[in-house]
Amino acid sequence: MNATIYIGSGTCGLGAGAARTEAVIRRFVREHNLTVEIVPVGCVGLCSSEPIIDVKMVGKSRISFERVTEDNVIALLEPLLLHEQLPDSHILGQYRDRRCEHWVNVPYLDQHPFFARQKRIVLQNCGVINPEDIHDYFDKGGYKTLKKVLREKAPDEVCEIVLQSGLRGRGGGGFPTGAKWEMMLAKTDKEKYLVCNADEGDPGAFMDRAVIEGDPHRMLEGMAIAAFATGATKGFVYIRAEYPLATLRLAKAIVQAEAAGALGKNIFGTGFNFDIVIRKGAGAYVCGEETALMSSIEGLRGMPYPRPPFPVEKGIFGKPTVINNVETFANVPDILAHGAEWFSTIGTDKSKGTKVFALSGKVKYTGLVEIPMGTSVREIIYDIGGGTPNGKEFKAVQMGGPSGGCVNKENLDIQVDYDSLLSIGAMMGSGGMVVMDEDTCMVDIAKFFMSFITRESCGKCTPCREGTRQLLHMLEVITSLPCTDSEEEQVYRHSLLEKMERLCRVIKDASLCGLGAAAPNSALSTLRWFRQEYEEHITEFHCRAGVCPLDNKLPQVNNASDSSESPNEPSGNDSDTSE
Repeated sequence: MNATIYIGSGTCGLGAGAARTEAVIRRFVREHNLTVEIVPVGCVGLCSSEPIIDVKMVGKSRISFERVTEDNVIALLEPLLLHEQLPDSHILGQYRDRRCEHWVNVPYLDQHPFFARQKRIVLQNCGVINPEDIHDYFDKGGYKTLKKVLREKAPDEVCEIVLQSGLRGRGGGGFPTGAKWEMMLAKTDKEKYLVCNADEGDPGAFMDRAVIEGDPHRMLEGMAIAAFATGATKGFVYIRAEYPLATLRLAKAIVQAEAAGALGKNIFGTGFNFDIVIRKGAGAYVCGEETALMSSIEGLRGMPYPRPPFPVEKGIFGKPTVINNVETFANVPDILAHGAEWFSTIGTDKSKGTKVFALSGKVKYTGLVEIPMGTSVREIIYDIGGGTPNGKEFKAVQMGGPSGGCVNKENLDIQVDYDSLLSIGAMMGSGGMVVMDEDTCMVDIAKFFMSFITRESCGKCTPCREGTRQLLHMLEVITSLPCTDSEEEQVYRHSLLEKMERLCRVIKDASLCGLGAAAPNSALSTLRWFRQEYEEHITEFHCRAGVCPLDNKLPQVNNASDSSESPNEPSGNDSDTSE
């Protein structure tokens, strides 16, 4: 074997053309009769540099190349594979490997600005190992922790270690994972269930998908440890059908783990049994809410219901159920391997460990970022993400998706943890970070997220179903010219902000589920930090970003007899949603 070529074949890589690059590589290898192994890997995290390929020559360290397309791949590989000479361009960096000779004058990959400040626990194998080969995971120490836990620990010891580590749910709620596991362990039911919530519905969030595509066995090992700790008899992975590659690799991983004795009956000969099955969701945003998720698993329409009882008391089919998300489970093997103290030294007093974010939008480097809790938003955007491109001024970053809020430039130095972000009206949520620059209209952004929420509301409770529609209607009025210049319409426009704030409070207080309660967050956040932009839209018909069709235009003056037919005519009734 002369070389091994690793091709970034996650969804982002394939979207950037990795399959076409691979086809050219295979043809080149055949034509030159080279002995080269081609290995698919997940995304290493730097999505903006895809397609990424790594080349490992015999005796030399592994080296990464960025933006390797079907048009330039031969020019890059020919000098390397035929003459062991590096090309002049597209080099991303080389991996550190004490066992191999390093390339001269090539920076290490961990020195790249995008990676230098990261601490990779959950993502440590993504983009490095073949997610479709369990032996690659074994080579990285995979399933050793599970075997050791099953042979040397008692379930209550495992719960205590996770509790002492300070791990909190990474799905956004932030509930202590160990405490939830202990409540489940105390239940004496013969059947208990474990659920991995891989239903990732936030716009701009793709962390869970990338983890499953790049390192599915890590999550499965975490689930098996959790099942042992809680006494769960069966596991479900609830994943949206829009993730076909992740679902395919997860299914392969489950089959391989069962064949290797890491899942199924009598795991590693310890007498412990645990099966995991996949349940595909139809992609409804509300199914990220745990009661709606459980209904969907039971074959019912995914709609939430009031709590208590909580899932750990009465969950799937009435049995005790623990629900954690992909990232939470992916942290577990390392916590059990290195101990609670090791994990608890990372992060802040109340937010331990690391957090994976999907960094996207108006930023130089986009992709997956895993940072210790307590890192500032500024460090993520500027030191890791490289700042806003083309000299544009930073305006805000939306954190936590539609249920989250905006961080403006005055709050850029706030540290990332559960509590600090809540104090400014944002939230960590599942980990989406969408960066916006001066060309972004914040009123339009609020309208975008409210439009999403309105479409995705399950409609079960009136505050969410009707309230979000009314909020969207108000935002549409603000971002469009009035149909008449009548005094009545002007009065209505000027009263909108006050009405919006009142309506937001009603929706938050009266909605049935957490998603409804968080539905107005994007509107509230932009109202809080960018109120002047709202007022400019209302009083000056001016959109400073030039996004809304308002700028310096005077309102249409229609015949008074036509004003009654205006779709934007004020109703004088906050709850009127007639169209």
